[in-house]
Amino acid sequence: MSRLPPSTRAEFKRFYPVTTRWMDNDVYGHVNNVVYYAWFDTAVNRFLIGSGVLDIARSPQIGLMVESGCRYHSSVSYPDEVTIGLRVGKLGTSSVRYELAAFRGEETTAAADAFLVHVFVDRGTQRPAPIAPEARAALAQLAA
Repeated sequence: MSRLPPSTRAEFKRFYPVTTRWMDNDVYGHVNNVVYYAWFDTAVNRFLIGSGVLDIARSPQIGLMVESGCRYHSSVSYPDEVTIGLRVGKLGTSSVRYELAAFRGEETTAAADAFLVHVFVDRGTQRPAPIAPEARAALAQLAA
């Protein structure tokens, strides 16, 4: 089975800095996988909130994560500085596939590549709904 190469910074539209913390390292001396997922989820939500399409307390439509995956290429450890790259790989009627990467320091190749899939739902019914026009316009700016 061939392995896909790491993503590069040039492949991403938006970037969000994160700081590793002492507690992020596991017993093996590198950042634990669950921390990467927190970084990725945070970058997506920072984008949605910053774009004005998500008010976490009041938006009538929210995105629920229904699928995720991550490939690790190299280790990140405290006290590394990390940047999360974000792009949209696929924009559907009610779903979006975010593609993300974690870059250590100024490195141009990813230490980890990930994807998250959100299905947009009505907050009250929790049933899928077409992505609102303003959210679709914001997400389209990140399309790969």
